[in-house]
Amino acid sequence: MPGTSGRGAGGAADGAAGEGGGAGAPGGLRRTLTFRDLLVYGLLFIAPMAPVGIFGTLQARSHGAVTVVYLVATVAMACTASSYAQMVRVAPRAGSVYAYARAGLGEGAGFVAGWMAMLDYLLIPAVAYLFSGIALHALVPAVHPWVWTALAVVVTTLLNLAGVRTAARVGFAVLAMEIVVLAVFVVSAVVVLAAHGAQRGWAAPLTGEGGFSAGAVLSAVSVAVLSYLGFDAIASFAEEAGGGADRVARALLTCLVVAGVLFAVQTYLAALLMPMSAADLAARPAEQGTAFYTTVDSAVGRWLHDLVAVSKAVGAAFAALAGQAAAGRLLFAMARDRRLPGAMSKVDAASGAPRRALLGAALVTLVAAVGAARRDDGLDQLSSIVNVGALTAFGLLHASVLGWFWIRGRGTDRRPARSGGPGDGAPSVLWHAVVPLLGLAVVIAVVVEASATAQLVGGVWLVAGLVVLAVQYGGRARAGGARG
Repeated sequence: MPGTSGRGAGGAADGAAGEGGGAGAPGGLRRTLTFRDLLVYGLLFIAPMAPVGIFGTLQARSHGAVTVVYLVATVAMACTASSYAQMVRVAPRAGSVYAYARAGLGEGAGFVAGWMAMLDYLLIPAVAYLFSGIALHALVPAVHPWVWTALAVVVTTLLNLAGVRTAARVGFAVLAMEIVVLAVFVVSAVVVLAAHGAQRGWAAPLTGEGGFSAGAVLSAVSVAVLSYLGFDAIASFAEEAGGGADRVARALLTCLVVAGVLFAVQTYLAALLMPMSAADLAARPAEQGTAFYTTVDSAVGRWLHDLVAVSKAVGAAFAALAGQAAAGRLLFAMARDRRLPGAMSKVDAASGAPRRALLGAALVTLVAAVGAARRDDGLDQLSSIVNVGALTAFGLLHASVLGWFWIRGRGTDRRPARSGGPGDGAPSVLWHAVVPLLGLAVVIAVVVEASATAQLVGGVWLVAGLVVLAVQYGGRARAGGARG
């Protein structure tokens, strides 16, 4: 196991044996995913039009400099992407940050990282399912949101159970639809701007309205980075990627860059077209959540408003599909290492999917999503608690880079994107110290800005994980004493 004697180099040794492609070990996950498949899973989970829901909030917070907010957020999240790219080559195993923290910090920290990531991977899909159910209810009011929500869970779970390649093919079709809708918005916005001009200066989305405020931008960045949660799901498929760790690392970095470009373009155009100033929007917080739709409706027409709404409804369900798949791999990896019930470590012989782990993740997500759908404030309550788990796991990821390359004294190739593997040379000060420290600083800043509810739930979940860890260590100590 990573971080312990015997397999001390962590998944690096395991991964090196299986990185050539192939079918994987008997009874294990199959290496069938291409670079495109990995990119599809990452972009599906993020969603190409993720800024739609928080555009108004960011525009108000940043004093109109919403596009520069996303540019800064992309650079900030690049630190996290870099740390993932480093550690996926160290421990190219299912489980993502769980495996990396085990390798870099030891078993206990690995469990805590997996436990906190579990909160994220189980609840973010629940939010996405609920959003899909609410949107479909708006289109078909006769059907209650919880029915649509449950249906979305069932359909996407069946796709995940059919196998990772089947889910990736369907996901690619949905992602293509979302990108087409985004392209329609971009073309329509350009046509309107060419014909009628902008509502404000062409540089306003970069400089702000009435002057640039670094404090306002940084405050908005703390919210904008949440749009990127999910790209890390790519790392959870490390044991299913043909081409091994380098392909996963390349997909992580590419996904982040593509998402950053898409986010910057759509927010720049929307900011130019928005009929309300940032100051007016800040004074009307109730209108911030629908600001993007209001802009599209007034500038282009109701037809595009409805098209974007349908795209978001369908896209949300398939974002949840990618999240559920990642959650299943995390549960599978923790069960395989005897940190969760061993039954979830079984892989279906026909589909190559961790069926029991997927069903376990689906059940928890179904209960959370349907329960929230039956409450009037369900979306607000669920949305407020999903981020702290992921952010804590990100923090442990950055600490893992420091732990592996400096504290444990492991070497590596200095190149950040491609590597011959651990042990190739001395650590790089830039990639293995400066970048993870910057990433850790971003994580701490965002957690501090999180809501009190999110901090409370995250703290309670962390304490529960520490109790479980203590019980497991106590059980092992008693078992060791009995054998002695």
